[in-house]
Amino acid sequence: MARSGRVSGMGNNIHIILGNLQSKLSQRYMLFSGRETCDEKLWSGTHQYQETRRPSPCIRKVTTGIQPHVTLYHYDHPRYLENEYGGWLNRKTIEDFTAYADVCFREFGNHVKFWTTINEANIYTIGGYSDGLLLPGHCSSRSKCSSGNSSTGPYIVGHNLLLAHASASRLYKQKYKVPYVGFSVFTIGFTPSTSSTNDEIAVQIAKAFIFGWMLGPLTYEDYPDEMKRIVGSRLPVFTEEESALVKGSSDFVGVIHYLAASETSVTHVKSQSPAVLPRFILFLLNLLFFVLLLGRTVIGSYTSFHYAIVPWAMEAVLECIKESYGNPPVYILENGTPMKQNLQDTPRIEFLHAYIGAVLNSITNGSDTRGYFVWSFMDLYELLSGYEYSFGLYFVNFSDPHRKRTPKLSAHWYSAFLKDNTTFLGSQGIAQLQSNFSSPY
Repeated sequence: MARSGRVSGMGNNIHIILGNLQSKLSQRYMLFSGRETCDEKLWSGTHQYQETRRPSPCIRKVTTGIQPHVTLYHYDHPRYLENEYGGWLNRKTIEDFTAYADVCFREFGNHVKFWTTINEANIYTIGGYSDGLLLPGHCSSRSKCSSGNSSTGPYIVGHNLLLAHASASRLYKQKYKVPYVGFSVFTIGFTPSTSSTNDEIAVQIAKAFIFGWMLGPLTYEDYPDEMKRIVGSRLPVFTEEESALVKGSSDFVGVIHYLAASETSVTHVKSQSPAVLPRFILFLLNLLFFVLLLGRTVIGSYTSFHYAIVPWAMEAVLECIKESYGNPPVYILENGTPMKQNLQDTPRIEFLHAYIGAVLNSITNGSDTRGYFVWSFMDLYELLSGYEYSFGLYFVNFSDPHRKRTPKLSAHWYSAFLKDNTTFLGSQGIAQLQSNFSSPY
């Protein structure tokens, strides 16, 4: 939303006004199997990547007035790295990731100002190395996973992700100069179940694990004291050199936000969700359970599988980052609600209206939030729910070989909002949002 640009020619002359658009590069497209020199493999892969997508997606977005934000890693490191040395469980991945990032910076850097190194690192470590629900599917339960240790794996991987991010960030600043390299985290708006001191403490511990696990080292050189006390020797230790490398290595924080949860010090889980939950919600409940084996309630009903509208949770997330982590520049990289595919998606409009309003409130209260991305531009494959539920502003007909796109009601509303043709937030509120989102950084 930093500036407007028209995207058109999507096969049926659909267009929508967008200010920024996220892109996700993939090592799967840019790396070949085998162990030639990393730079040789990457060079070949990037040219193949660009030649099969002419003109380059990044170039196309820039020429249409859109500022691309590119994510380097989204759960998809090459299989051969997993086979060769265990992927993110091995520190060798830091070097390979840095080499991969170097080629991306070199090949696409002329068209990309904003890079996110790792996508929602905190949830990836849990999903991939504790629950086994995300790739590479490691966990302690042999009924679910062929390998893994849920008690140590997530912390080792989280540590290596931070070091890989910091290494790539240092490379970018030394070699390519412009310092717009960020790191994204999955966030939850926490509230105590009661006004008791114990529940207040439970919220602080939950925040330490969800926010502080990654943002603590990036801001203060080390993990939160609550984590060190609870996890103990299972939590890796930064050397002095590593602490200095990690601290300050993120020029902005990417926020992925969907849910709110109440925390209690009781040791059982209470949920307002249905007894039989979609796989996606089960994963999120497992995520919350992982925090401290505390009781908690996920706020809102999921019977129709669209999220409850609790915009205070967005404000709570942005306030936490502002107060606890030095008020860094923030880009909300994902926010939206899933629904059954339906062109008349009024609940999605209500959701977006409420949450964009919450962002405005946070900016008014001093949050340095610079941008907001709706998840997602169009219907797509979701890792944990497939095609059953969709987040898109555009309906995609997956039974049509041409994948015809049709704008939903929410697409029309969002386009009108970005063109100042809606008064939902008031003209003054829209002007304030656009002013903050137009920052040159």
